[in-house]
Amino acid sequence: MEEFAQRYIQAGQTSIANYLLDHFREVGMTTDQLLVFLQLRRYIDRGQRMPEADILADHLGWDKQRVYQVLHELIANKLMTITSVPDAQGQKQDAYDFHLLTEKLSQLAVQTTKKAAKVSATNDRATVFNQIETEFGRPLSPLEMESINQWLDEDHYRPELIQLALKEAVLSQAYSLKYMDRILLNWEKKNLKTAAQVQREKERQHPRSNAANPATPGNDIPDVPIFKLTDN
Repeated sequence: MEEFAQRYIQAGQTSIANYLLDHFREVGMTTDQLLVFLQLRRYIDRGQRMPEADILADHLGWDKQRVYQVLHELIANKLMTITSVPDAQGQKQDAYDFHLLTEKLSQLAVQTTKKAAKVSATNDRATVFNQIETEFGRPLSPLEMESINQWLDEDHYRPELIQLALKEAVLSQAYSLKYMDRILLNWEKKNLKTAAQVQREKERQHPRSNAANPATPGNDIPDVPIFKLTDN
C-alpha cells in the first residue's frame, strides 16, 4: 500500500477546467478528441509540448493511426494548432497549442450570458404585461401593448419603474396607460430611472412623514402630478 501511495504521488495530477468538461460538445469537440486532449494536457503540464503519437496510443489503447486521425480532426475543427516555441536553450520546438479551444470556450460563455440576459428580459416583459392586465382587470388592446413595448424598447424604462407607475395608477384608481405615461414622464424629467432613485426622491421630499409612518402603504411611491380621470 505504501509503495502504491508513493507511485500515486509521483505520477502527479493533471488539472482540467470543469467548464471544458461541461461544454466540450458545444464547441464541437468529440469524446475521442477530449480523450486525446486529456493525454496531451498531462504531457504539456510536464513540459513535454509535443508527445509522440505512439505514446498517446499506448495510454488510450488505440492504434497510432487513430491517434493521428484525431489530432488532424482537432486541427481541422480549429480546436488546436501546432506552433513553434523556444525551449530552455532558446531553440524552437514544435508544440501543440490550444488557444483556439480557449477562445471558443470564452465565446460560448459570452453567448450563454447574452442568452440568459435575453431570457431574463423576455420574462420581465411578460411580467409587466401580465401585471397591467391583472390590475386593469381586462386584456390589453393591441394599441396598449404597442405603447408598453415603446416604453421598454424606445424609452428604455426599466420594468421595475413601469411596475411602480402601475402601482401609483392603481392607488389613484386611474386604470389608464395615459396616466401611467404621465407618471413615467414626470420621473424621466427628474432623471429618476430606478425604483431606488424614486424612493430616495420621495424621502428627500417628505423625510418627516416617511419617518413617522414607515409602514404606510404607498410610501415607496414618489409624489406625482394628479390628473383628473376625465383627462384619461
